[in-house]
Amino acid sequence: MQIRLDPWPVDTLDGQLTLKPFAGLVYDAETPRWAAVAQKPVPESLKRVLTIDGKPRMEARLLVDDDGKLSVAGFGAYVVGAVDLCPHGTRQAELLNVEAKRILAYSDEAEGRMPISRFSPRNPHTGALEYQPHSFAGSQLEGPKSAVQRLMLAGEQTLAAQLASALPLDETDVNALADTLVLQDGPVRIGTAGSAVVGCVKTLHTDYLGADRIGLLSELKPGERTPILRFAVGDNGLTQAQHREQRFTWYVRLSEAPFYQHPLAGVMRLEMHAPEDTDFVPRAVQDIANLSGSLLCRLASQPHKDARAPQNLIPTAALEQAMGRAMGSLDLVTRRIRSHLVRELGVVA
Repeated sequence: MQIRLDPWPVDTLDGQLTLKPFAGLVYDAETPRWAAVAQKPVPESLKRVLTIDGKPRMEARLLVDDDGKLSVAGFGAYVVGAVDLCPHGTRQAELLNVEAKRILAYSDEAEGRMPISRFSPRNPHTGALEYQPHSFAGSQLEGPKSAVQRLMLAGEQTLAAQLASALPLDETDVNALADTLVLQDGPVRIGTAGSAVVGCVKTLHTDYLGADRIGLLSELKPGERTPILRFAVGDNGLTQAQHREQRFTWYVRLSEAPFYQHPLAGVMRLEMHAPEDTDFVPRAVQDIANLSGSLLCRLASQPHKDARAPQNLIPTAALEQAMGRAMGSLDLVTRRIRSHLVRELGVVA
């Protein structure tokens, strides 16, 4: 028996590795030969890489009393932004669209629509807070939090679709590689099909490989990848005609795993949307998979800089910090909320 360390800190939501078996079917898309694929250089034709991420936050839970009818609500905020960088290092990286949006999430069972809530500060340098009303279905306690999360995910999808190049689905076009590639933190979102968007899944919670293939992940060298596979989102063994959405996926090693960590430490799973045709991998997807090892090894973080290294990429960590600054101090925001409610209720503080 050997005990190995999961490298992710215990205060994160989940560990980096859990590996619950995938319930559906996974198909060989690139080749039936299950072996490491060597990394290839990032081509000069790729001019722009953007990392996209979002950050949600609940700022206060509310109870709405409308003439004796009670319902739950909440003040929340989210930020969706991007880091724009050159994959060849010829220009400085730039933050894009890092701006907080604040939401008053309320149950659709409440009577009438909630008004916009504007909190004017006593100190003019701290800025006004404006919460836009947004209803959610039902009256569950976690409804406001889920509403903010859904708005953030929709914002990520919209931004990714706006920034990424269109993705040709031709099998042989040698010029198919897009000039702008988007790295989406987490799985790709529904609605970004046909764009050069790659989902970067940091946590290995689902085993798409099975016991006979997963051993290859521990053998990969930094920059190497697995062959490309195909699976269906929500697949539970139904026929392919019944699947809701197809995706390509492959694994890349970003760094060697220290001997005291589990052997899959340093491995990231990538995914892209797949067309319904299962006979080939589009040349553009294969080109992106080929360059992914070289690109991600450049962007991988180090343990002394980030506890979620190497999967939490350097630009993603910088974006997380910028998004936190955009939302402001939670303590100060909740203090503003309390002061606002005191004034609204006509009570002298």
